[in-house]
Amino acid sequence: MKQRSTAVFQSVTGLMLTGMLAACAPAPAGRGPKNHAFISYRPASEDRQGLRLAVKDLIDMKGEVTTAGSELLAKTNPPATRDAECLAIARERNVSIVGKTNLTEFAITVSGRNGYFGTPVNRLDGKHKYIPGGSSSGSAVAVSSGLADVAIGTDTGGSIRVPAACCGIWGLKTTFGLVSTKGVFPISPKHLDTVGPMAADLPRLVEGMDLLQRGFKGRYAAAVSAHPSARQIRIGRLYLPGTDPAIDKAIDDRLRAKGFKLVKLDEGFAKKWAQADADGETIAASDAWRNNRKFSDKPEIDSNTRAVLAKGAVDRATGFDAAVKRKAAWKRSLARVFQKVDFIATPTLQILPPRLPFWRSTSIFELVVFNAQNTVGINFSGNPALAMPIAMPDSDVPTSLQLVGPPFSEAELLNAGRLLQSEK
Repeated sequence: MKQRSTAVFQSVTGLMLTGMLAACAPAPAGRGPKNHAFISYRPASEDRQGLRLAVKDLIDMKGEVTTAGSELLAKTNPPATRDAECLAIARERNVSIVGKTNLTEFAITVSGRNGYFGTPVNRLDGKHKYIPGGSSSGSAVAVSSGLADVAIGTDTGGSIRVPAACCGIWGLKTTFGLVSTKGVFPISPKHLDTVGPMAADLPRLVEGMDLLQRGFKGRYAAAVSAHPSARQIRIGRLYLPGTDPAIDKAIDDRLRAKGFKLVKLDEGFAKKWAQADADGETIAASDAWRNNRKFSDKPEIDSNTRAVLAKGAVDRATGFDAAVKRKAAWKRSLARVFQKVDFIATPTLQILPPRLPFWRSTSIFELVVFNAQNTVGINFSGNPALAMPIAMPDSDVPTSLQLVGPPFSEAELLNAGRLLQSEK
């Protein structure tokens, strides 16, 4: 089983359950579509052509309050005086920004639930409500429902890739430090925080990345030219305990069908991956507590959020320093693997996206989703990772493949995604 902080997480279950049956605060009016994808919404005018961009409300936009998905900040934060640096290219190109998207409070829980602004509605199979995934839940739903062509999200431990997996779209976690996080509400800015694009298909994802890194379309074109087919691309296939066998099979079948060279990675590396996941989780919770502890005693803060912050306080005292010291060794382990393969493949989630609970999400449900993600160790290393949908036989719900690359290999990752989704 994965190395998880389950005992500590469960020790604060009582706190998470406090107020579980209390009525949620009514959502503020004027937020546009009823699917709760947006916190503020301004649809493009009918005569406006071009890309429609949605921005996660963790990212400053001049003149708007950055709520970070929190009732408290929505009521007390002043409007931002300038844009976050990651919006510079979009502003230069006069891209139509259609709104600020919803998220889990302070971007620190995984199901995508928001008790104040409303949980974004994800109808993955067209009928039932599935969790949208956190924390970039509104960004994923905005894209999957057709309200935006591209969304900008943030990813500290999977917050782009998990919602992408839950909503059946594409999401790219960028190399740590590639895209500026100045003007982004901090979770773990010194260790884990990244900004990246989300889109319903690969061409739009390329456009989104071109809004975050100058010249990206040229880099992508060069990657396509260098590897026009999958035959010379080596994929290190990592199998992780607890994964639904049907998901592993669907991913293997797709990789083989497209002609990639598969290299099975050994159990020793899988154990290092598990340790990196655990260390990344410790750092994420610790830094979330460090940056948000001033809010933890406020009555407006959700009980789930308070529980994660309480866990972070414990992690900061008991495991943070040791986790940080192991980062260099984990990065060396990945570098050795990338001497033998071009990319590493895992499921983004070990299970299919679960349906949204009829009642409020409980601590146990949040823990199930938390334990199902295979994403946090890659934030710990800083490598880029792509999440893309993969069809499941006999299912209306897709799974998601996570491809991990060496640092600054975003263009090559998206080319591999192109080859995986091609019809040839």
